[in-house]
Amino acid sequence: MALRLRAAMCALVLVSACSPKQMALNRMASALADSSSVYERDNDPEFVRLAAPSTLKTVEMLLSQAPDNQQLLLTACSGFTQYSYGFLHVEAELKPADDPAAKDLRTRAGKMYQRARGYCLHGLELRHRGLTLAALGRDPSAALSVTTREDVPWLYWTGASWGADLSLAPNQLMRVAELASVRALLSRARSLDDTWQSGAIYEALIAFDGLPPLLGGSPAAARADFEKAMELTGKRSVFACVALAATIGDAAEKRRLLEQAVAIDVSSMTSRRLTNLIAQRYAKAMLSASR
Repeated sequence: MALRLRAAMCALVLVSACSPKQMALNRMASALADSSSVYERDNDPEFVRLAAPSTLKTVEMLLSQAPDNQQLLLTACSGFTQYSYGFLHVEAELKPADDPAAKDLRTRAGKMYQRARGYCLHGLELRHRGLTLAALGRDPSAALSVTTREDVPWLYWTGASWGADLSLAPNQLMRVAELASVRALLSRARSLDDTWQSGAIYEALIAFDGLPPLLGGSPAAARADFEKAMELTGKRSVFACVALAATIGDAAEKRRLLEQAVAIDVSSMTSRRLTNLIAQRYAKAMLSASR
């Protein structure tokens, strides 16, 4: 009896010794996860551009101590994807194509997307043993069949970061096969919870369904994605308007969509304010260039 009591007391001491550190890390992980929604509601993109890197680096510092913390992994994946799009990718698109600064921004954006994808892929493998990059390459639909509704954020951010990286790749033809994995990730997310984040999945699918038919695209499907995204956001998705405009060849239709994007009151949907502000800036630049 005394031996069992001493063993129990030793176990309690060991748990107590490590528990405060783990508890502090979990609290910090939760706080950093909440920072994404705080940033998204902000109305000053420049402020977020300056503040976000320190937050993301803090996430990575914590991941160096707890590399399998799923909350931190998802925060890193979504955070690096959002930062890369809003402050590197779009900035590159706003500059002349032959501007050396634009090339540098695209290179940096691609690396950020790759970093984001790596965190999400690690998280998916932790959640589902065997769900690896290699498995996604062999048969993405089969590999993703084990995922559930709780995995939708992981599926979305993995697909978003991967697809964005492909859009910037200098050797796109050599990476065409990867489109199947990205499409499968987003399609699986849609089948599990198509209303997630007020139509974010449909917004992402616009770009893929807007590809040429030889790459699996369909103008009708892209239009359907757009309509569904607008329905789920109450016609307040600037991003959806810009995404569809980028897939359309007709100049008049493209201009109509961009004007629609610019006319949306971004303050009417505070949960997506920052994304809409950045997309609206992009729309204004595209309209100006078309004049």
